[in-house]
Amino acid sequence: MRLRLEKREPISTRARLALPFAAVAISFALSFILILLARANPFTAYYYIFYGALGSRTGLAETAVKATPLLLTGLAAAVAFKARFYNLGGEGQLCLGALCAAVLGVRLALPRALAVPAIVAAGCAAGAAWALLAGLLKTRLKVDEVVVTLLSNYIVICVISALLDGPLKDPRTMWPNSAPILDSARYPLIVPGTRLHAGALVALAAAGALWWVMRRSVLGFEIAAVGANPRAAAYAGIPVGRTVILVSLLSGGLAGLAGAGEVVGLHYNLVEKISPNYGYAGVVIAMLGGLDPFGVVCAAILFGVLVTGAELMSRYTGVPVFLADALQGIVLLVMCAVFVFTRCRVRVSRGGEESPVCDARGATEGGAR
Repeated sequence: MRLRLEKREPISTRARLALPFAAVAISFALSFILILLARANPFTAYYYIFYGALGSRTGLAETAVKATPLLLTGLAAAVAFKARFYNLGGEGQLCLGALCAAVLGVRLALPRALAVPAIVAAGCAAGAAWALLAGLLKTRLKVDEVVVTLLSNYIVICVISALLDGPLKDPRTMWPNSAPILDSARYPLIVPGTRLHAGALVALAAAGALWWVMRRSVLGFEIAAVGANPRAAAYAGIPVGRTVILVSLLSGGLAGLAGAGEVVGLHYNLVEKISPNYGYAGVVIAMLGGLDPFGVVCAAILFGVLVTGAELMSRYTGVPVFLADALQGIVLLVMCAVFVFTRCRVRVSRGGEESPVCDARGATEGGAR
């Protein structure tokens, strides 16, 4: 018996829009097993997840706080993947942006109207420069950007750990933290009494700007063309190498913006675990959002709900908080499977004869189509 994938006709726009919702529904259904293994009621657990994230003003604010860096790393992955530049270095680019913001936030004694934009811009530049390295290696030396960006994460994390145990460590504390940034270097709060800061508005503005770039600009057309077929794009006169370089800068800048926002809007200093894998979660969010900025916004809000509500769920049901992390992984696997089976059908052959085919809709067909 031999399995073979065959390309199938493109699905309709309505079906394509329904895929992320189907992936989320399947993922929640599969996570029922994990909750049952924890000896809890799945419906009760899900109730507390959504109530903890959306049932109060504080919960809503915390959901927005958690969704902000996820939105930016999701946008970073989406624009890169759209051009077939598979940037898996969002974690390192985020941490480098946070490092830059922490260093400047202590020393840049300017009014808030000048200090915050300067620090945020520097964090974007740091993330963009780190991603540019992978872009140059891909375009000039044909080096696999997946390996470069993935391994570069560990370089940044180890450097930050060394700095926080050395020159950047705050002498007033025993923990590996940097000194707090100046008050003038902090994002203003949007809702008093909560942790919701202006970085959430910056992230939404970045999503809107990226949507315009992808849908209305020449660069967006070039990114889509390079992602669809690099050879055809080059034949049509599109500078493929330059487009990849610009995409690497844009992707790294968005991830660096996420890291800078975590320092100037939330922690107010650099901590060793400033990112609980936001960079990797951004890949899942980009896939779930269909590499579209609006879809990424929706996916980031969903993940913000899961991360925020998991704490209340764990308190009342005993289900570990790590269910949110497990659910993220399940969503990625399901989304990848849906992505494959909406573009291909499986054909099974036995002894030289082909058996019925099962496509993405679960229908069977006899013989060759």
